[in-house]
Amino acid sequence: MRKVVVEGTVAVLMVAVAGLALSAGAAGLGNGPCQAKTRLAKLRCPDLRISKPKDMYAQRVNGRVRLRATNDIKSRGRGPMELRGRRDQPRSMNVTQAIKRRKGGWALYPTQARLRYFHVGSYWGGAYWKVAHPLRFELWKLDNRGRKRKLVRVGPKQFYCFRDLEQTRPGRRSPTDPVYPACNQNPQERKVTLGTSVGWSDIYPSGYDKQWINVTGLRGCYAYVLRLDPFNRLFELNKENNTAQRTVRLPWHGLRHRGC
Repeated sequence: MRKVVVEGTVAVLMVAVAGLALSAGAAGLGNGPCQAKTRLAKLRCPDLRISKPKDMYAQRVNGRVRLRATNDIKSRGRGPMELRGRRDQPRSMNVTQAIKRRKGGWALYPTQARLRYFHVGSYWGGAYWKVAHPLRFELWKLDNRGRKRKLVRVGPKQFYCFRDLEQTRPGRRSPTDPVYPACNQNPQERKVTLGTSVGWSDIYPSGYDKQWINVTGLRGCYAYVLRLDPFNRLFELNKENNTAQRTVRLPWHGLRHRGC
């Protein structure tokens, strides 16, 4: 078994399970209806991409070091990423993904994704309906050739809104105004729709709640990785563009002092 350190705890993950999740993403096994050529011709499938971690800085909290980063989840593809939640538990919803049809209307596909009513603290606005596990912060030890060798830490952040925060690539498929607003904050809501339009991004700054990996005590060269949809719960055109990374040297002295 592989030990993956999360702030304050040690989460033990089966190597087989971790390997399955990573290889499934690489092989595109989570594409579902967006993988089948016969259906692809009829659908405007989404494609999420992730930018490299940026605005990185170290923060010391109670004797521990957190390496923070901004993430930018970009919606590209041919149609929006739209998730429709329906409550089935007090603070949780199952999710159906809605994919636009080329000739109009929507095709609906049940998924294993979940929405949860999650509290981020009063400083950040309180509680919101968010998507569980659409992005994971990972820290990988590098070998002498700069290749990822071992997953050593995972960040604590698990919940994200999907929304139209900033238009980062205007185009004919990209609406000029936001279609998907900020996440719903009503705990009594029975149905919630979250999404990100083509050409728009959902961005979380490095100073936001849980935007970090615990790097306390680590030395050497590592890959700071952002991995979209680590459990392959969403349907999209391409799973090959779901990771982005920066090489960092620890202890942290800034990106200009990596020397890796």
